[in-house]
Amino acid sequence: MAAILSAFDIRNTVTAILKIFREIRWGGWSLISLYISVLSGVVVALQYSPETPLYSISTMDLLVPFGAYFRSLHFYSSQLFFLFSIVHMIAVFEQAQTYSTKQWIKLTATLPIGLLLLFTGYILRGDSTGSSAGLIAEAILLDLPFIGQPINDLFFSISDNGMKRIYVNHIIGLGIFWGWLAWFHIKKYTVSFSQHLPLTIGTLLFSLFIAAPFEPEHLGVFHISGPWFFLGLQELLIYLPPILAGFLFPSSLLLSLALLQRKHKGYRWYLLYTVVWLLIYTLLTTIGLNR
Repeated sequence: MAAILSAFDIRNTVTAILKIFREIRWGGWSLISLYISVLSGVVVALQYSPETPLYSISTMDLLVPFGAYFRSLHFYSSQLFFLFSIVHMIAVFEQAQTYSTKQWIKLTATLPIGLLLLFTGYILRGDSTGSSAGLIAEAILLDLPFIGQPINDLFFSISDNGMKRIYVNHIIGLGIFWGWLAWFHIKKYTVSFSQHLPLTIGTLLFSLFIAAPFEPEHLGVFHISGPWFFLGLQELLIYLPPILAGFLFPSSLLLSLALLQRKHKGYRWYLLYTVVWLLIYTLLTTIGLNR
């Protein structure tokens, strides 16, 4: 009897936690972070030159009044935007089951596009982390038969154009594409800074005291860790060829997410695969962090 009551209490507790989780305005937090990211990004873009990325960032941090602050604000608000977007998608998963297949695919596609926005931002820093991540991404794409070269020409093309292609995609192309994908979903939300003052003030203050990462070249260092979300992929590249680790493995998650609706026959298998994939990637990221 005591065991039954204990199980009942656990179930009620979990239900209550899930209810609170779904009631938190993750979508509003994500949009507020996006607004801060865009506004601070405009200030950063005015001081940035894709011809001399490393010099631009160094000058911004050291010589431009409040340059380091706005770069930190742009960096941390962008990270928050992506993280809150992930949590928001989990929170609205049940609601999103009513979406059409096309709408659900568009919604899930906002995650890789948001990740690309973050990734191109890292590359544009031009420091050791950004440069290495960009070169690795380009090498993976160029290793893909048939489609690799066109995709690289579209998004990166670092060897031929330096940071110019990435810069245009970061400030214009990817942002517009993300907005087109997400518009049907975000148009139902109305948010303002006054509704989210703790988050707004917290982000402004945090960026004031914690500088955005910037890592100049380290002579004699042979292992350079990529962005936090790239560590698992970077680790997997040690064990598998680029076409498997850099393309098929992440693509399989995107396909699984796109099919993760209950109306699809293999829903449980897609859900299981998604969970296992995330566990494996978390393990790889943990290994990468300890290198």
